Amino acid sequence: MVESTRHGGVSTFPFTSMNLGLNTRDLRGNVQENRRLFCSRIGIYAQQLADGYQVHEDKIRVADVPGYLEGYDALITDQPGIFLAIGIADCAPVLIYDPVSGSVGAAHAGWRGTVLEIAGKTVRKMQELYGTDPAHCLAFIGTCIDAEHFEVGEEVAEHFDMSCKRYDRHRDKYLIDLKKANKDQLLACGLKDEHIEVSPYSTVKDNDDYFSYRKEGGNTGRMLAVVGIRP
Repeated sequence: MVESTRHGGVSTFPFTSMNLGLNTRDLRGNVQENRRLFCSRIGIYAQQLADGYQVHEDKIRVADVPGYLEGYDALITDQPGIFLAIGIADCAPVLIYDPVSGSVGAAHAGWRGTVLEIAGKTVRKMQELYGTDPAHCLAFIGTCIDAEHFEVGEEVAEHFDMSCKRYDRHRDKYLIDLKKANKDQLLACGLKDEHIEVSPYSTVKDNDDYFSYRKEGGNTGRMLAVVGIRP
C-alpha cells in the first residue's frame, strides 16, 4: 500500500509537479511521464495499474486485467501483478489487503461514496468473491481533507452520524470527518482496529505536499493511492 505526494514529477503550475491524474487539464505527456516515474519508484510498471474515472457512486469492478476503467469508485482483484489505483485530491482513499486469500481492494470515498458505504461494500464484495475474512485484513485510509476544513451544509451533514460531524456556529457550517466515517465502516465489517492505519496528513493543511481540489479551486493535480500483490 502506497500513496504519492505532489513532489518529484515534471508537471508545471498549477499541477506542480507529480500530477498523476489523467482527467485534468495538464498535458497528457506530462501525466504519463509522472506515472512512469512514480511507478518505477515503487517497483512496478505504469502498465500494471488498474484505475479509472471515478463518479462518486458505489459501483465496484473486478479488475482481472490492468487498464483504465470508467464509472467505478472501487476496484478489487485477486490477481498478482495488478495494482489498483485510486485518484485523490481531497476524497479519502481506502486500501484493503487480505493476506489469506491474496486479494486487494481500493475504494474512492468522497462524501457521497462514504454515505453510500463504498468502503464497507468493497469489503463485503471481497468476502463474496474471494472468501475474505475481514478479521485478517489490513487497511489504510489515506490522505484526504481533514475534519477542520471539510465544511458542508446541513443537506450533506444530515447523512453522517453524529460521531463524524460537529457544528461550528462561527462558520455556520458542519465539519465532517471522512477518515473516521470510513474507519467506522471498516470496523463495522469486522476489521480489527489495530489492522487499520489512518494517514495523519491533510490535503488542505499539508497542501505543500498534497493536492487539494477544494483549497486550489479545482484546477490542480491528483495523487494516486495504490495497492496490489507482487507476483
